[in-house]
Amino acid sequence: MSDAAMLCLFNGNNTEQEITMAEIYQHYSAESGPAGILYVVSTPIGNLEDITLRALRVLREVDFICAEDTRKTRILLNHYNIQTPLTSYFEHNEKRKTPFIIEELKSGKNIAIVSEAGTPAISDPGYRLITHALQQNVTVIPVPGLSAAITALSISGLPVHRFVFEGFLPVKTGKRKNFLKKLVDEERTLIFYESPHRILATIGDLIEVMGNRKAVLCRELTKIHEEKIYGELSLIFTTLEKRPIKGEITLLLEGKKR
Repeated sequence: MSDAAMLCLFNGNNTEQEITMAEIYQHYSAESGPAGILYVVSTPIGNLEDITLRALRVLREVDFICAEDTRKTRILLNHYNIQTPLTSYFEHNEKRKTPFIIEELKSGKNIAIVSEAGTPAISDPGYRLITHALQQNVTVIPVPGLSAAITALSISGLPVHRFVFEGFLPVKTGKRKNFLKKLVDEERTLIFYESPHRILATIGDLIEVMGNRKAVLCRELTKIHEEKIYGELSLIFTTLEKRPIKGEITLLLEGKKR
């Protein structure tokens, strides 16, 4: 059987299996007409209760779900007793899988895309599939919910009327510093994502390039070990360097003062 006739999916017991397209889509609904719909579904960033009723309905009704991490998405689906088939869709296979998923959408399948946490395409896979779907005149519908960036901004105490999201900074020190130099005169609140392994180096570079500005570090938002550190960058640095650092991090920095 050709690759185009099969998908690698996970059943409710987390065991991997290959199922023919006919078996997977036997419950297809023609509600959406000739072409299907791509739903961009936001999911919780930690607490499983942080999901909308609409998102749960869509995840139940679509023909299958493209998931950045099928294991984590299966935990969410099992929590809400959702049996929809999953297929992996992440950075290292999205180029290969996108054409096939587009063909399934064009044939009438309704498909959801979810990231590991939060909103797809926001520093997560999804941009490629969404742009290709739009180019093929496939209807793309957002099912809004959480984003770590906006969640952190809402409790930051920094100006929220104007802000800029920069996602993950370059990994290498030289490139990171050069990138930050371009933001020195930015007056809007700056939002970054960073890994726990690089956060101290990043804060050090921020102090060197931008000065000891007011900032907020949010770690493990909505989870049991949620932590927020408010203060100047130097305070955040000294607080973190005293202990191991784990979890997802969002760092917010005040813009340049006029």
